[in-house]
Amino acid sequence: MRVLVTGATGFVGQRLVPALLAAGHDVTALVRDADRYEPPASVRDADRYEPPASVRDADRYDAPASVRVVEGDLLEPGSFDAALDVDAAYYLVHSMRSGSDFEERDSRAAQNFADAASEASVERVIYLGGLGEDRDRLSEHLRSRREVERVLGEGTYELTTLRAAILIGAGSASFEMIVQLASRLPVMVTPQWVETPCQPIFVDDAIEYLVGVLDVPETAGETYEIGGPDVLTYREIIARVGRIRGQEPMIVPVPILSPKLSSLWIGFVTDVPAAVARPLIEGLKNPVVVRDHRIESLIDVDRTPFDDAVRRALGIEGGVEGGVEGDVEDVSVHRTPSAESAADGESDRSTADERDPDR
Repeated sequence: MRVLVTGATGFVGQRLVPALLAAGHDVTALVRDADRYEPPASVRDADRYEPPASVRDADRYDAPASVRVVEGDLLEPGSFDAALDVDAAYYLVHSMRSGSDFEERDSRAAQNFADAASEASVERVIYLGGLGEDRDRLSEHLRSRREVERVLGEGTYELTTLRAAILIGAGSASFEMIVQLASRLPVMVTPQWVETPCQPIFVDDAIEYLVGVLDVPETAGETYEIGGPDVLTYREIIARVGRIRGQEPMIVPVPILSPKLSSLWIGFVTDVPAAVARPLIEGLKNPVVVRDHRIESLIDVDRTPFDDAVRRALGIEGGVEGGVEGDVEDVSVHRTPSAESAADGESDRSTADERDPDR
């Protein structure tokens, strides 16, 4: 199948492209600057990607494949039309920075894409959005993702939406913020959001779902929720990450820290810029737990337990627990646009582009 990936340089996109190649699809990558993107020349040459076992063990995994790279900007109608001669397209574009106009930019980019994809007779579009119930007064970024989902749903193609919470993986802004908090502070004073339930998912498992929907025709036109096998509060997430790294922090929740103060504090003690930390923090107030499990009967994914996902994301063999320190390098947020955009798909542009669906 001919498949387009928007946001190909982002946290999700850079993993999705080689997975689609491994599944035998012809891939087009839409990027703003082709000089900044080095696509995998073959499946085996894919940088920074550890394929899921179902892909790694496939007979076709060794088959050479290439990626067609097209330059374009979703905020500029007409600039990306050459990329739309495809059967299906993945929409992995969302701004993860704060600012007064990010919602308008996200909506405009989605509208431009929906119009162009409809005009080009694209058959299917797959969107990675965010978990969260509308009745929970969604944060601005989750609300923007839901609006993008609505706009994409107006196209003439069949839209498949996957909603996810935090994606566990190196390069995810949310995950790396948690890693740094768990690693650098023995005692942590936090807002009440640490008691919010969350159902994170390992990024490779999310990739399997994203690739898998192409082979299941009945997923066209449907919305699904995806998550890992563990439902945890953010307090438990931070504590378990710290335990795996050999130092479990003491967490003291207090009711007085606003999102603004929390983002400034996180910007001070981690490498996450305050402009990125604030929308991440605001999103943590919303419970993000899978309620609809239909996709689990359609696509067989051996979902990775949280602790195993963290170890794999950190490159820890066998884990570090019980206070025994292993040979673990400190993890810092990568200074690339993909680490500044959200997990459900970061793209190569913070203004219209994520590491994750991050929530």
